[in-house]
Amino acid sequence: MIVTIGGIKGGSGKTTVATNLAVMRARDGRDVLLVDADDQETASDFTMLRNERLAGGAGFTSIKLTGAAVRTEVRRLGAKYDDVMIDTGGRDTTSQRAALTVSNVLLVPFVPRSFDVWTLEKVSQLTAEMRTANPGLAAYAFINRADPRGQDNSDAEEVIAEAEELTLLPVALGARKAFGNAAAQGMGVVELKPQDPKASEEIMTLYRHLFDIELISTSVEEA
Repeated sequence: MIVTIGGIKGGSGKTTVATNLAVMRARDGRDVLLVDADDQETASDFTMLRNERLAGGAGFTSIKLTGAAVRTEVRRLGAKYDDVMIDTGGRDTTSQRAALTVSNVLLVPFVPRSFDVWTLEKVSQLTAEMRTANPGLAAYAFINRADPRGQDNSDAEEVIAEAEELTLLPVALGARKAFGNAAAQGMGVVELKPQDPKASEEIMTLYRHLFDIELISTSVEEA
């Protein structure tokens, strides 16, 4: 399965999500390709650190691609891997659009404190445009860096739920230090010792929703 973690707003935690999903998928025995299509190249830095810190290496393959090469290379390499995770930047770029032409899933994290209708409308419009080239593209959104309390989380979820092109996942990742602490060691949050049970439970919930939903959908289509 090819998953693009995207959107058009920076600072929403896309790389954190992409790298954690890549780590978890690899831990489940999948052969994973992580594509860094973000100009900041944070996913590549994470993979380099992981290769240096862990005796067994990253556990997945990572490459850097930009522009139209995202489409051509993922098409060429995709069949060699069980799953491909594509980390894109926080803008509407050629790289992101190229990724969406070959993806099964678009996964969009939204931060409630910076959430606004304009951003949602733009993401929804981008999804609709890309479905003309890739009709089977599924698009999911969820709350990332959620507030521990207050109304912002639920307000953001209500607005997302009304978007025609996006499906809201009933998942919220909290703004937890464990994600940053894990990344600083080249690790996924589920690998962190001592473990943060809440952070691990949240990312596992996202993982299960994403892959269970998509795998069930794929099975139905094939039947």
